[in-house]
Amino acid sequence: MTYKLTEQQRGKVIAREAQERFDHFLQKVADWEEIWSLSDAEGCVMLNTDDGESCLPVWPHPDYALDWATDGWEGCEALKIDLQAWFERWSPGLDEDGILVAVFPRTDEEGVLLSAGDLTESIEALLGAGGD
Repeated sequence: MTYKLTEQQRGKVIAREAQERFDHFLQKVADWEEIWSLSDAEGCVMLNTDDGESCLPVWPHPDYALDWATDGWEGCEALKIDLQAWFERWSPGLDEDGILVAVFPRTDEEGVLLSAGDLTESIEALLGAGGD
């Protein structure tokens, strides 16, 4: 079960710059041990960067993910990724396929783009610093 998120809290976090949202994402993921994305009947939603690179968008809470379920993605649902599954399957698989991760994008901004391995290292560093 994920944490409670009020509309006021949600609005304040969404208004932050990309790096601040990234830091917020890391802390929430370390605290709650879950990552959220979007999926539909065909699988996970993938985005393309301005440079044409494929990336998986991820958020710390399902409400942020569902903000993206518009404009042709109305049928998408929030997809919970357990942190252990992220470490064991998702991160290695994304790196192997050359797919980047877009951390906490907004509908008007890509968010922080990095490899799944780099994101995993950031999460593990936070967990090692007292998060777990």
